[in-house]
Amino acid sequence: MAFNSPEEIVQITKDTGIRKINLPLSSSLILGFLAGVYISFGFLLYIRITANFPEKTWGAIPEIIGASLFPLGLILVLIAGGELLTGNLMTLLPTRLSGKITTMQIAKNWAIIAVSNFAGAVFFAYLFGHILGLTETGPYLAQTLAVAESKLDESFFMAFISGIGANWLVCLAVWLAYAAKDTIGKIIGIWFPIMAFVAIGFQHVVANMFIIPAAIFAGSFNWIMYLDNFLSVFLGNAVGGAFFVGSLYWMAYSKVIKSE
Repeated sequence: MAFNSPEEIVQITKDTGIRKINLPLSSSLILGFLAGVYISFGFLLYIRITANFPEKTWGAIPEIIGASLFPLGLILVLIAGGELLTGNLMTLLPTRLSGKITTMQIAKNWAIIAVSNFAGAVFFAYLFGHILGLTETGPYLAQTLAVAESKLDESFFMAFISGIGANWLVCLAVWLAYAAKDTIGKIIGIWFPIMAFVAIGFQHVVANMFIIPAAIFAGSFNWIMYLDNFLSVFLGNAVGGAFFVGSLYWMAYSKVIKSE
């Protein structure tokens, strides 16, 4: 077979969860920082491309082009190496449900990776967005503020629901990457679910760690507004990844794996 079956993906996910939990703290912090940067690369690319299209002329085409470029971030995370909060929200659940790790270990990992992802994304937003000005000049500033405002304008409940959709697709991208046995297969598996979540406009907690601070550094919005968004989107992402992907696939295939 050129790819792993769903049953094999469950086993790969469990093994990956064990490796993630056993990473040294220094490795988790470094890889989490890099993942925050990599997702920010994808979002900055989206901003720099979509900002130059006149909406009245091009309609939805800029969004489709931007969405097709955004997967760069997760490709870098999964192939170059990185620890991404939203992926870990899914990956650790089959490992926990199999009794290989504890709930406290999961909570600790999520906290460490959330902090390190935030550090990487905010570092990137400040250095390249603010200092270099890549999100604070001309149409790029307008696009940055428009995207950030669209995230912050959603109510807590609506952002929560949007977060479910985002990480359902993001974790399916991770799932498909685990299915592939070669680099090209992993890239293709990652590409389409990520493109879909961005084109739809769902909210992703780590992507928001870049775009909203970038808008704050530009002088708009504030950190209190961002905190409310962070909590709602994180909870939605947790449900989308941990339950709708990690838990449901484990429940579907765990008995099959045990009987083999």
